[in-house]
Amino acid sequence: MQVRLLGPVDVTVGAVARSVPGLRRKAVLAVLSLHAGEIVSTGRLIDILWSDRAPTTARNTLQAHVSYLRKIIGGREAIVARPPGYVLQIGSEATDAAAAERLIGQAKRAADPDRVASGLRAALALWRGPALADVDGVGWLEAQAERLAHLRREAAHALTEARLSMGEHTELVPELQRLTSQQPYDEGLHRQLMIALYGAGRQAEALATYQRLRGRLAEDLGIAPAPALRQLEVAILRQDPDLVPQPRAITVSAPTPDRAVPAQLPLAAQAFVSRTAEITHLDAILDKLAEADPTHPAAVVISAVSGTAGIGKTALAVHWAHRIAARFPDGQLYVNLRGFDPAASVLDPAAAIRSFLDAFGIPAQQIPADLDTQASLYRSTLAGKRVLVLLDNARDVEQIRPLLPGSPGCLVLITSRNRLTPLVATEGAHPLTLDLLSPAGARELLVGRLGADRIAAEPQAVDDVVARCAGLPLALAVAAARAATQHSFSLAAIAAQLRDAAGHLDALRGGDAATDIRAVFSWSYRTLSPNAARLFRLLGLHPGPDLTAPAAASLAGIPIRPARLLLAELVDAHLLTERIPGRYTFHDLLRAYATEQAHDLDDEHIRRAALNRILDHYVHAAHAATALLGPSLAPPINPAPLPAGITTEEHADDDAALAWFTAERPVLLAAVEYAAEAGLDTHAWQLAWTLSTFLVRQGFWPDQVAAQTTALAAARRVGDLTGQANALLNLSLGYSRSGQMDSALPCLQQAVDLFETVGDPGGQATALEGLAWLAERQGRLADALSTMQRGLDLVGAEEHRYATVRLLNGVGWCHALLGEHELAVTYCERALVVSQGLNDRSTEAATWDSLGYAHRHLGNYRQAVTCYELSVDLYRDLTDSYNEALTLADLGDVHHHAGHCRAAHQAWRTAVEILDRLGHPDADPVRAKLTA
Repeated sequence: MQVRLLGPVDVTVGAVARSVPGLRRKAVLAVLSLHAGEIVSTGRLIDILWSDRAPTTARNTLQAHVSYLRKIIGGREAIVARPPGYVLQIGSEATDAAAAERLIGQAKRAADPDRVASGLRAALALWRGPALADVDGVGWLEAQAERLAHLRREAAHALTEARLSMGEHTELVPELQRLTSQQPYDEGLHRQLMIALYGAGRQAEALATYQRLRGRLAEDLGIAPAPALRQLEVAILRQDPDLVPQPRAITVSAPTPDRAVPAQLPLAAQAFVSRTAEITHLDAILDKLAEADPTHPAAVVISAVSGTAGIGKTALAVHWAHRIAARFPDGQLYVNLRGFDPAASVLDPAAAIRSFLDAFGIPAQQIPADLDTQASLYRSTLAGKRVLVLLDNARDVEQIRPLLPGSPGCLVLITSRNRLTPLVATEGAHPLTLDLLSPAGARELLVGRLGADRIAAEPQAVDDVVARCAGLPLALAVAAARAATQHSFSLAAIAAQLRDAAGHLDALRGGDAATDIRAVFSWSYRTLSPNAARLFRLLGLHPGPDLTAPAAASLAGIPIRPARLLLAELVDAHLLTERIPGRYTFHDLLRAYATEQAHDLDDEHIRRAALNRILDHYVHAAHAATALLGPSLAPPINPAPLPAGITTEEHADDDAALAWFTAERPVLLAAVEYAAEAGLDTHAWQLAWTLSTFLVRQGFWPDQVAAQTTALAAARRVGDLTGQANALLNLSLGYSRSGQMDSALPCLQQAVDLFETVGDPGGQATALEGLAWLAERQGRLADALSTMQRGLDLVGAEEHRYATVRLLNGVGWCHALLGEHELAVTYCERALVVSQGLNDRSTEAATWDSLGYAHRHLGNYRQAVTCYELSVDLYRDLTDSYNEALTLADLGDVHHHAGHCRAAHQAWRTAVEILDRLGHPDADPVRAKLTA
């Protein structure tokens, strides 16, 4: 278990991150973690959490926070109550912050620049963003965040110094140029940039950098650069040799004049796209050879480059091999193993070895017949030599192993569409998986093929081509070749061809099998087992953009365990990507290929059954999740019993349900539209209903409007009045939360009538509650109260207790707005007791807010602050950002009336930040309070 502080505060158990909801819970965990193994007194914790504004319930609230944290991180043994407070019992490095500090300390003590850089890189990799990013407003933790930010800056500076000392000047220039543009007065960064430019052979630019800094400092700050920087300028002018370290020598054995030196690398691509991160990774592997102690030879260094078809594995491998060829003076071997070749069979390892031995001048009659003896002779031939071996297009590990030399001076570079996991596990290969090109990388490829002028002339068309090619280098190369050979065609015309072919691959056919996207994909598809091929086809029917193993199992109608094995087979074949643990996806071109295969090979009834299964899966999973998010809003639907072949997704609690919705939101929204387009209208409106609570609370109001509009049309097509009523009610929520009151009103009026028609008093009362809130926002307070009371009169029965408690609070709120504050407190306290008994946290939060308002107007400021803070904590735990912001604004008002100006501004500031993030117009009146 590790507590992570270098970014948002959370906990990892194994490889799984567990979120910690609520500002103060995060703060408690952060404080205890920064004092791991030490007792932190209760008084100290309260002072840090609330400063001088601690409510009377602070100790009880703190105890509740600790209890909740224990559930996340391992029970009472993890957080021990020890007078006068609590102690977090974790190891000295069970926080990422402590681990980073240790790594930085070790790195700074190291003498070897390589070790310094390695340690600092490991430390900096622990940061996921600004430290303690989500505990703003807690003073002591803000100071700790600044300390950790300073530590990060120091480590980054030291890493740059180490890299400069290792001669990485050219690589550092772009990074330092970016940093100096962000920090234009930082003399240390400018010093490093000057050295990097000088070391990269750009002396004039180094001097110009100094002059720009000097002018900026003089004009903006009225100061001159520090003496050390002026001395650096002089050293650059004099071309001081001490400014640039001499490259480290690599001991190699020179070839004898009469010995054959193979140089088999194929021609490198002329328009290679710079994959900087991948080249850096490979360079780091090569450094292992430079560091090797000749008296204690290490094993041969192996790098396995894998990726999907057309991703550019061979281009990268050949480019990098040419770049480093001089470091292997005893030869460079190359073989195409034809692991995925449409025109030839897979190359036998014995044939590859014979070609290698022949390259070293071994007579054919001296080459043994059996593979094992051949491999022994091959390893003996390479013993003591420094040879680069490039094994391209490998099928599997069995094909590769006989071709691995035993000499520690050799480097083996392998490319394959498969992941070659056994090679990583057994031979210690360094895996490198190529990803799709970023939009910038894709444009760079097109510039290399078509020229900068042509690309600059049609920027929109270029963007369209990049999008349609999905970042796949082969697809981009085919599109570029078409543009290059058809000079009269504009890039807009090429983009139109790709756009018209959306959903199939006809527009990306090259001149031969090697450049036909469909054919290239087929080489990988044909290697799959029958069951994996079936799953791949069905994945093309999934609404996208990604899915989990349980969803894949439901789509295929198989149990979860074989589904996981088939997904692993697809991932190994790079026909599917596991971008984050447990979530699988493929790019749009592979999706189009999978869909084509499904329509070509699977009957309509098979495809229809798969679509029904996946929609049933999502309806059941989302129905269970939304009930956990808010039992008061449990959907009035009972999905059909789980059909055969459906794998359920369990949600342990409301946090798990929220995490599931967060991950699945794009999928569920796509599924609503997909179901409606496929004529599965009941699935469409029910799935939209299950999404409503999550979308409204999280502030995804445009998504809510879109989904519920689709749901309403679907329910109308099948004549489902209950579906129509609920879609209208939920549509009104999307409109009202986004400030579109005029659009919300007719939705609610129609919903009231439909709920009455179907005999659902709970739904009718909920719609009346919505009408009452609209009346309140429009200043019609008497109408709001009468409408709220009308709804309350409808729901006296036990079965409608969730609606009843909401309306009790609503009636109390209306009385408060009318100035009847004592009566408001009476209603709201009744609502509070009932909501707590029902564990209806959403209504409890709203009721605390109402009580805060009433107590404020009764002059009970301290009690009002306590009520509002309890409401804020609940809304934050529920991740209901909009209501959290409104309550914070009210909390600021109370502090302002009580004379607590600093606390008022803090509450208003946080409210504005949330509302701005949501894009809500309510931010403006709160912002005005900050400037008043």
